[in-house]
Amino acid sequence: MAKKVKKQMGLWGQFGGQLMLAILIILIVVSLYSLVSEGVKTGPEAMTFSELTKSVSAGEVTKITISGNELKVELKSGKEQKSTKESESSLTEALARYGVSETALQNLNVAVENPSGFSFWLLNLLPIIIPIFFVLFIFWSISKQVRGASMQAFSFGQSKARMIDPKDAGQRITFKDVAGVREAKEELLEIVDFLKNPKKFLDIGAKIPKGVLLMGAPGTGKTLLARAVAGEAEVPFFHLSGSEFVEMFVGVGASRVRDLFKMAKKSAPAIIFIDEIDAIGRHRGSGMGGGNDEREQTLNQILVEMDGFEPTEKLIVMAATNRPDVLDLALLRPGRFDRRVMLDKPDIKDREEILQIYTRKKPLGEDVVLRVIAERTPGFSGADLANVMNEGAILAARENRQKIAQYDLIRSVEKVILGPERKSHILSEKEKRITAYHEIGHALIASILPHSDPVHKVSIISRGHAAGYTLKLPFEDKKLESKKEFLDDIAVSLGGYAVEQLIFNDITTGASNDIAVATTMARDMVTRYGMSDKLGPVAYDVGAQKYLNNGGMIAEKLSSESVSALIDAEVSEIMNFALTRARELVTTNRKALDSMAEELIKVETIDREDFEKLLILNGIKPKEREKTAVK
Repeated sequence: MAKKVKKQMGLWGQFGGQLMLAILIILIVVSLYSLVSEGVKTGPEAMTFSELTKSVSAGEVTKITISGNELKVELKSGKEQKSTKESESSLTEALARYGVSETALQNLNVAVENPSGFSFWLLNLLPIIIPIFFVLFIFWSISKQVRGASMQAFSFGQSKARMIDPKDAGQRITFKDVAGVREAKEELLEIVDFLKNPKKFLDIGAKIPKGVLLMGAPGTGKTLLARAVAGEAEVPFFHLSGSEFVEMFVGVGASRVRDLFKMAKKSAPAIIFIDEIDAIGRHRGSGMGGGNDEREQTLNQILVEMDGFEPTEKLIVMAATNRPDVLDLALLRPGRFDRRVMLDKPDIKDREEILQIYTRKKPLGEDVVLRVIAERTPGFSGADLANVMNEGAILAARENRQKIAQYDLIRSVEKVILGPERKSHILSEKEKRITAYHEIGHALIASILPHSDPVHKVSIISRGHAAGYTLKLPFEDKKLESKKEFLDDIAVSLGGYAVEQLIFNDITTGASNDIAVATTMARDMVTRYGMSDKLGPVAYDVGAQKYLNNGGMIAEKLSSESVSALIDAEVSEIMNFALTRARELVTTNRKALDSMAEELIKVETIDREDFEKLLILNGIKPKEREKTAVK
C-alpha cells in the first residue's frame, strides 16, 4: 500500500512540475506580447482627434496615413505624430463633422495602409492562441499520466532481471578474475563447454544439467563465479535476486518468472542467475496461505519452466544460497538443480591469490608482503579480504600517503576482526589495571597450553564493545579441531575470569563474553561432537528446529528431561575443569603475570615479537611452527 501511495504521489509530482512549466511558458509569452505591443504603441507623439482637426484646418498637415483606426500624421514642420479615429466612420466624414472645410480636405493628402507583418498577426492572434494552448497542454499532461499509469500496470508483471552483455568489456568477468575455488571452477567448466560446444554432448547422448546450485557461506564468491561462467562462455547473463520476484499482489511472481525465461530463451545461449534463491525456494506448505501463498506460486512456476526445457535448448539456470538446508526437495531433484557446487572459505594460498586480485589497482608500498596478510586472516571470505584491502587504502589516504604500507593492512585486519579503535574511550587507572591483568591472563594461558593458538597481539585500547583484546591466530588453517584443543581454548577463555579472582578477589562484567564463548564451546562438545565420556557419541541438536504451518519455527525436543539434566551437568563439569586449570596456571606463573601486566599498562599494546621476548624473560618458551618431516 505504501508503495502504491508513493507512486501516486510521484505521478502527481510530475504533473505539478509540468503544470508549473506551462504557466512559466505562458508568462514568458505574455511578457513578450506586452513588449511587442508596447513597442508598437511607442514611437511618434500622440495627439487627440480635436487637435488633429485644428491642424488640418490650419493647413499644418501635409499627409495622413490610415492603418485601421490608427492615424500617422505628417506635419509641414517635418514632425510626425499619431492619432486615432472612430471605427464607425471614414476619416473625411469625421473631419467634416468636426468643422473642417472642403477646401482643407481637398488639399489634404490621405493614404491608406493595409496592416500586415509579424507584429500585426502576433498582436491579434496571441490573445486567442494563449488560452487554447493552455487548455490543450492540460489535457495532454493528464492523458500522458494516464497512459504512464496504464503502462506501469501492464509492466508490473515483467521481469526485473538485469542483463550483462558478453560484449561489454567493462562488466565481463572470467575465471581469471576469480581466485581460489579451484574445484568449483573445474566443475563449472563443463557448463562453459556445453554452452560453447553443445553438439559434442548431444551427439553422445549426454544431458547437461539444467540447473546449477552454488552453495557456500556469505562472501565466498557465488555471484562472482556465476558471472565468470557467463563471461567464459561469452553468453548473456540475466541476474536478479529471489526477493525481486515476490510482491504483495498474487500472481506477480509467477508472471515475472515466465517473462524472465521468455527473455532468456530469446537470447539463448544464456545463463539465468537467481541470487538468494532460498527467499522463494523454501519448503512448501509453511506459508501464511496454507501452501497457496505468492512465494509458493513463484516457486511452482520456476519448477514448471525448468521442466519445459528442451534437450537442445542452450539455457542454464544457476542459483546461489547459503541455506541449502531450507530448500524445497523438488528444487534439488534430478532434472532441476541436480548439479550442486560447494564453495568453501579460502585457504592460505587462495587468500593470497584473492589479495593479489584486489591489489591490482591499488598502489602498494615496497614493504607489503601479502603472504603475511594471508596468514593473519584465517577463516576470512573473499568479501572480508576485499574489505581488508579497502580499509588499508582508507587508512593510507587518511594519513595523506600515496601508497599502502604493510602496517596499514595489518591494522585493517584488526579493524575487520575486532572493530575500530575507540581511543576516546579512556579507562580509569583502576579499570586500566583490571583490563591489563585480564588480557594478560588470556595471553599467558594461551602461551602455556600446548593446543592453543599463539598470541599475535595484546592490547588494552578499546575496540568495539571490548575494553581490551587478545588476538590469537593459528600457524596454519585447520579443518578439524580436537577435544584437547577445545579444552585448552575454554581454559584460555576463562583465563581473564581466573585472574580477576586471583588478583582483585572480585569479578567484573568484562568476562561476560568470555563465559558465553566458553559455554558455547562446551555445549557443542557435548551435544554435537560426542566429546562427553558420560553421554558418548550422540548428537542431541541435529534437526532440532522444524517449521510450523504458520511459517514460524519451534525447537523440537529430542532428549528427555533426564538427558537434558546430564547435558547441563557435563557442560558445567567441563567449564569448572577449565577454570581450575586456568587458576592453577596463573597461580604457578604469578611472577610472569605481574611483570607482563605491568608492561602492558605502560605501553598499552604488545605485538607478537615483544610478547615473545617477555615470555623468554619469564622462562616460558614461545610456540613454534611444527616442522613437517621430509621423507
